Amino acid sequence: MSPVVVVPTAESHFESLHRALDVVAREHKYLALTEAPPLAQSMAFYRNVIASDFPHFVAVDGDRVVGWCDVSPVFGHSRAHIGVLGIALLPEARGQGLGARLLQAAIDKSWARGLTRIALNVRADNLNAKALYERLGFEHEGIVRRASLIDGVYHDAHAMALLR
Repeated sequence: MSPVVVVPTAESHFESLHRALDVVAREHKYLALTEAPPLAQSMAFYRNVIASDFPHFVAVDGDRVVGWCDVSPVFGHSRAHIGVLGIALLPEARGQGLGARLLQAAIDKSWARGLTRIALNVRADNLNAKALYERLGFEHEGIVRRASLIDGVYHDAHAMALLR
């Protein structure tokens, strides 16, 4: 791989980002999705996050998206200070520090945007992601039992949050 850059997501990234989403989703381990939604639906989501000035960053190797991190809005006026974190890397992009770079960019933009809480759920068996979140200051808030059901198997998750 050539040097990977972390940049704000732009419309030119959407198709490659959608392909990366599909690859990670089909692993059935890291995301709430087990396959990418239709491209138009993904593009609408990306446009909404960006138009709302919420963080959305991609790790790009040449013109190929190899990872992303976003902080999405939470519904409700009383929760406008909260964003929900989503992050993933293609298998070949893991273990190189890209997750920390993506996450730090999203955290910085979240605080600059005025958010004061970033929340996430991470599957209990995703030890690498859990360690990354802890390293960047996220704290455990509890266990979400049966947080996901994939291929007939329930998975618990750690509820975590970072407060400003």
